[in-house]
Amino acid sequence: MPGRSSFNSVPAADTGAPQRPHEAEAPRAPAPAQAQAPQQPANSATAEDNEQEAARQPIGVVLDIAGSGSQIALDLERLNECMDHSDPSIALAGQVGSQIKIRTRDGWLLASVRNQKQDRRGAANSVVANIDFMGEGKEERLTGKIHSFRRGVTRYPIPGALVFPATTEDLRQIYASDGRSSIQIGTVYPTTDIRAGMYIDAMLGKHFALLGSTGTGKSTSAALILHRICEAAPQGHVLMIDPHGEYSAAFKNYGMIFDVSNLQMPYWLMNFEEHCEVLLKSSGNDLQNDKDILAKCLLAARGKNRLAQSMGKITVDSPIPYLLSDLTNFVQDEMGKLDKATNTAPYMRIKTKIEELKADPRYQFMFSGMLVGDTMGEFLSKIFRMPGDGKPISIVDVSGVPSDITSTVVAVLSRLVFDFAIWGRNEKTHPILLVCEEAHRYVPNEKNAENNSVGRVLSRIAKEGRKYGISLGLITQRPSDLAEGVLSQCGTIISMRLNNDRDQAFVKAAMPEGARGFLDSIPALRNRECIVCGEGVSIPIRVSFDNLEESKRPASEDPSFVELWNEGGGEEDAVFRTVQRWRAQGT
Repeated sequence: MPGRSSFNSVPAADTGAPQRPHEAEAPRAPAPAQAQAPQQPANSATAEDNEQEAARQPIGVVLDIAGSGSQIALDLERLNECMDHSDPSIALAGQVGSQIKIRTRDGWLLASVRNQKQDRRGAANSVVANIDFMGEGKEERLTGKIHSFRRGVTRYPIPGALVFPATTEDLRQIYASDGRSSIQIGTVYPTTDIRAGMYIDAMLGKHFALLGSTGTGKSTSAALILHRICEAAPQGHVLMIDPHGEYSAAFKNYGMIFDVSNLQMPYWLMNFEEHCEVLLKSSGNDLQNDKDILAKCLLAARGKNRLAQSMGKITVDSPIPYLLSDLTNFVQDEMGKLDKATNTAPYMRIKTKIEELKADPRYQFMFSGMLVGDTMGEFLSKIFRMPGDGKPISIVDVSGVPSDITSTVVAVLSRLVFDFAIWGRNEKTHPILLVCEEAHRYVPNEKNAENNSVGRVLSRIAKEGRKYGISLGLITQRPSDLAEGVLSQCGTIISMRLNNDRDQAFVKAAMPEGARGFLDSIPALRNRECIVCGEGVSIPIRVSFDNLEESKRPASEDPSFVELWNEGGGEEDAVFRTVQRWRAQGT
């Protein structure tokens, strides 16, 4: 046959290697006609029979084998024939991002096509592709389909093994749940009816990250995943840090919403490091001098509480209530003990800063004189949803928090999660999921780091949290700005489209070797599509997210400039009201 390979293809049931091609000629794709089953009489063949028969025909041959992948030769004519198939999986056979299967002695090996190029050494109908191995399964004798699929490879194929298209029924077996608790988030690409699920325990047990450029539907997808988790575990404990106030609309009927109007987070819950971030603004030698003064006065203020006196020995980090006025008085007393030659500036800096925080209405959610009571138990119960009363998620909207203490507020909340888990080790474990939107702001890389406490506590949770029942969910549009090592601690990566080359490279570097080729399709994803890799799924999958009900969507819709700019009226009143709120600073 003109243009066909010069070496013989083996029948589909034979696992032996084909005859070796001539030394001077490059390997080419097999001739499918030689591997066909006996022809049925023309009058008995139906379109369905023809399509089933087409699915059994090889589309290529293995050229070489490596530890995590292989190179195959594909027959271009067979690929063109597959494009007309009604099965969408077969129609995409051999294309970049599609799945193919390779016959082995024990069954089938599933692989994903990473790239393609024309085999310029051979005939024009030969295409060379690199593939990544995904897992293996056994073969049903009657149908030839895959079953009992599992991740990893125990038996590799040999050069010359035949390559076949993976059918929708194959994918249905591969992506079927193995019985573990799971949530369904969408459909597996390119099918329209195979549900994409993620295993909850595996995903949360080793942390997860949701990545995607602005405008890809990241916020809606995050809301979808969290809603599915809450539906599967209505008595769960989820705490989400929302820096833009987007998620209040998504969970107003399904969780508790906290902002500066009702958060009421006592200032005395801060440890010494966090106190320093808020109260001390000096640098160099002055900073260390100020820290020494603050540590002495803070310990004295905490020790004045009856609770501290009943406990005996406390530390400067002990969450013991104290009065800001007591702290100011101790600073004043220490300053009064100085002789005239000693500099009083450090004491004045601390005293002045405390008085500013007490007087500024923007800080009343944290530094109000009403928050001096011992409300630690009540605060943790409401923030951690213990009990949840059917609303297992807390959304903490920090968009109204003054920017100079936002990172400290997030640090306190994150550290409370970690400390609660550590000091509760003797109790029944109550796992907590901590979700951070805009995570690159709080766990930045060394280039953008400001040596703040929130980065350290979140990094520690990423490394040690799972030992204590803490799961970390990171949501970001700039993964390359995250601290090195934090993303690699996430066992499950949910990546939507990333437009930046640095972000794409960063995500690929954090993934296992076998999944990196699968991530090459990240720049080509459509909105509300993602690649899921890691512990939360059996094998890497491309998913089209489900549509989320209107009442469960975050308030992240982009405004229509044309529509809004064609509307008029009421601008003067709107400007006046905005100025009033601006001047009042939200009070």
